[in-house]
This record gives sequence, structure tokens and C-alpha cells, in this order.
Amino acid sequence: MELPNDRSDPPPRLAPWRILDRRELLARPPWLSVQQEQVRLPSGRVVDDFYRVVLPEFALVVPRTPEGLFVMVRGYKHGAGQIALSPPAGLISPGEDPRAAAERELLEETGYQAVGWRRIGRYVADGNRQCGAMHLYFADEARRTVAPQEDDSEVLEVELLSRDQLLSAIDRGEIATLAAAAGVGLALTMFGD
Repeated sequence: MELPNDRSDPPPRLAPWRILDRRELLARPPWLSVQQEQVRLPSGRVVDDFYRVVLPEFALVVPRTPEGLFVMVRGYKHGAGQIALSPPAGLISPGEDPRAAAERELLEETGYQAVGWRRIGRYVADGNRQCGAMHLYFADEARRTVAPQEDDSEVLEVELLSRDQLLSAIDRGEIATLAAAAGVGLALTMFGD
């Protein structure tokens, strides 16, 4: 009869992969890096060609005014190929605090500033390939303090929507990116009353 302590335990099935080698195939800082990795799985098997797409981290903020309206922007999203509605968002500069980036993007894109900031979390866009990470915030008591900054590569129109209008926009497909839809959904679930 074999007792549980008499045999060696198999390797854990749920464990981080070990990176044995990494080669950068394409680098276009700060926008993109494509990497080929050689990894060892917990089972011991080696995969020679696992690919990662490394994109910069970004901040996304779902702001709400004292009247309960959500501050959104409408603009062209080239990756989606359409004009879409989204919360204010943008890349985090190297060394920049994610909340500071969220505050900056809110001010630049909408002209609004907020008092009540709550961090919702950090979420990797693609659990297998990486493809960037979103730092998500909810900002309450948002008020317009200045005019939004103009940028010909990102022409935006500010829109104020009620919770029901925001949910309808999601239902109609006006929020076309996963980050925007997930960010709005999480913010409404946690703080959207």
C-alpha cells in the first residue's frame, strides 16, 4: 500500500511559467514591442515560440458630476474603425503615477476636475499576450474648470450622460472598445448608484 507521503508530489498544475529566453522581434517605443519567449510550463514541457505583444499601460477614468451625470468623450477610434463613446483615457508616461495620469487625461480631454477619486484596479488587456494594462478610476464631483485641450490627432466632443443613457450607449454598441465597456461597467457596478 502506497501512502501519500511515500511518493514525490507532481509539479503544481497552476504555477507561473518560467521564461527561459526572450527575443524582441519588433520595438517601436513607446508604442509597441513584440517578443518571442521560450517558456517552461509547470508540467516541464518547453514552448519555444510563445509571443507577447507589449503595449504601454494606460489610465481610464469614469467621472460623475455632482448632478449624477457621467462625463464621456466621443471621438474616432482607429483600432475600432468608428466614432465611439468612451471615458477619458490615455497612456501613462514613464515614471508617472497612474492616478496622476487619470487626472491629467480627464482635464486635457474634457476640461473637468474631480474631488472624489477611487481606484477600481489594474487590469491586463489580454491575459495571454499582455497588450497593455488599464488602471481604472472612478472620479466623483467632477466639474468643468477649463476648456478641453485641442489635438488634431484626437478630436473629441464632451458628452454628459445619465446612468440610463450610458447603459443604452453600451447596448447600442456606441462604446466600441473593451477597455471602455469594462471600465464603465465596473464603475457603474461599484459606484454608479
